[in-house]
Amino acid sequence: MTATFNHTIIAALDRTTSARFYLDLLEATETASWGPFTNIMLEAGVMLQFAEPPVDIQMQHYAFLVDDDHFDRALALLGERGIEYWADPQMQLTGRTNTEHGGRGFYVKDPAGHGIELITRPYL
Repeated sequence: MTATFNHTIIAALDRTTSARFYLDLLEATETASWGPFTNIMLEAGVMLQFAEPPVDIQMQHYAFLVDDDHFDRALALLGERGIEYWADPQMQLTGRTNTEHGGRGFYVKDPAGHGIELITRPYL
């Protein structure tokens, strides 16, 4: 069996708030949660688990591949909620998207300060 990605734990200031942010942005589905985790499910059974660690949170980067329609809906959601996004990881090009790697992309911060990247074409 080849290795496949199954799940990851994302540190959150408030696990419910972060899970809801990703659920809405990624159009994920709710799934069973337990213990210190609030969980959501992506395609192909990939689970994101949100937990509130007892330590300072270090910023991480998470990139998600979406289709063009989903990309447009995500941008509309950010606009409706007044959430800032950028075309670049340095966060200099506010309110813009990029056309890197033959597709479109943008960067946004989640409620805990992690960097999320949505792209419409894979880098490779």
